[in-house]
Amino acid sequence: MGGLIPVWAVFAVVAVAILAANAPFLNNRLFLLGPTRVPKSLFVRLLELLVYASLVFGLGRALEGQLGQASPQRWEFYAVGTLTFLTLAFPGFVWRYLRRNAVH
Repeated sequence: MGGLIPVWAVFAVVAVAILAANAPFLNNRLFLLGPTRVPKSLFVRLLELLVYASLVFGLGRALEGQLGQASPQRWEFYAVGTLTFLTLAFPGFVWRYLRRNAVH
């Protein structure tokens, strides 16, 4: 199996990505640290989503570098990764904004 990334590393990054993508929509804490005085706006939730996506990309990059040689990535990789992260965030978005009796 020389050179291949262990399966546990892939599942760990995917699990962290799923949790991070839904975290802004499933709580009212600012970056999971402290409560806000007013409910978070959609803009703040999207900003959190961007920060979490950057952290997940960094985690994946660090894990890849730790386990072997990190491959150079072009803009297409980050575009697809960002859209995948947004897709992973869809259940949290639906729960927060599109269900009946949703609390904004």
